[in-house]
Amino acid sequence: MIDRYSERDIAALWDEYNRLKVMLDVELAVCQAWCEQGRIPEEALEDIMANAHFTVERVQEIEKRTQHDVVAFVSAVAENIGANGRYLHLGMTSSDILDTASSVMLRDSLNIIITALDELDAVVAELALKYKYLPAIGRTHGIHAEPISLGLRFLNWHAELLRDRGRLEYAKKDVSAGKISGAVGTYAMCNPELEARVCEILGLEPAKVSNQILQRDRHAGVLNALAIMGGTLERMALEVRNLQRTEVREAFEPFGQGQKGSSAMPHKRNPIKCERICGMSRLLRGYALTGMENIALWHERDISHSSTERVIWPDAFNIAAFMLRSMTKILKGLTVDESRVRHNVNQTNGLVYSQRVLTFLLDELKLSREDAYAIVQENAMKTASSGVSFLDLLLSDERLKDVVDPENLKKLFENDFYLRYVDEIFARFFEE
Repeated sequence: MIDRYSERDIAALWDEYNRLKVMLDVELAVCQAWCEQGRIPEEALEDIMANAHFTVERVQEIEKRTQHDVVAFVSAVAENIGANGRYLHLGMTSSDILDTASSVMLRDSLNIIITALDELDAVVAELALKYKYLPAIGRTHGIHAEPISLGLRFLNWHAELLRDRGRLEYAKKDVSAGKISGAVGTYAMCNPELEARVCEILGLEPAKVSNQILQRDRHAGVLNALAIMGGTLERMALEVRNLQRTEVREAFEPFGQGQKGSSAMPHKRNPIKCERICGMSRLLRGYALTGMENIALWHERDISHSSTERVIWPDAFNIAAFMLRSMTKILKGLTVDESRVRHNVNQTNGLVYSQRVLTFLLDELKLSREDAYAIVQENAMKTASSGVSFLDLLLSDERLKDVVDPENLKKLFENDFYLRYVDEIFARFFEE
């Protein structure tokens, strides 16, 4: 039964039939464990295993009368078993079945998410290697800063996705817990050995202690891991949106044949796919907040958490899966204008090399920092206002003419200097 849904779609995993089917798996595991302990006769277990089934419609029909979902479910299954249906749900409380089944579904959902994340990360890693040595302009505060490798930008995403994966794996381990400990967690009508065996059958770890429910810090951890991953995807999507801006034009999300960007302006090519991802990440953060608010419940439990979980768990996983698959498609079809990337490095007429010039004046001419900064800043401001090359202004500056070899100044404006440690950084992630 372990990971049997790992290749299935999130929506199918969380549909009503499958949710009830996982609950039935828990009930049958309990029956098997009771049989092994001698509480249920073997022939009764065979009868239960052969005839335990339900229809969603019948469960809903009974629930209209009972106003209790688990009672309705157990009744719908038991009536198909017959006399031996009396062994169903033996020694259990509703949350034993609900929370243990939820742990199975959350675990399997996380497997799907981790697989989708790995597929995205493979594309990101490929882009990082492809553009490893392509000089691009780094930007801080939205302003041109210093040259960077475009591949380093993708490598940074790769590193963040690896951290996301670690958080998801930790959350999966934490939430892969079951409990068959009864109404308040004391095993009054069952025993710890039963719980351990049921969890073994389901591929879960028995909770070391529980009350009527599994504590919701586990589930909040899942939702927070999804929300942080959503923030990573938003960061990536926002970068593509910025690189697609008219003033930048370095990279573009896919734009299909026949696609329209605007009903009024035929020239528009809008980054709508990336915008969609940015919007969806806000939902994940909202669900994470709800998950944290579900931690504090009255005494051994109340049900203020359960109504929200029916919404946020399937929604969060559906959204996260959609975001991952969408981002993978975007990056697989990403168009990078390499000539434009190189052009933008030089857009400020050399101003992005100002720190290197400053350091050169400090090291080679032994100027005070104030004097060196003044020379560099004065010429930088002239370049910014006039458009004259920063290098040309420095070469004509009377304070430097007789003391600096022009060839040494020119060497300060080479991109290779800024990319000299790229191989070393990449080696932290990739073998040769």
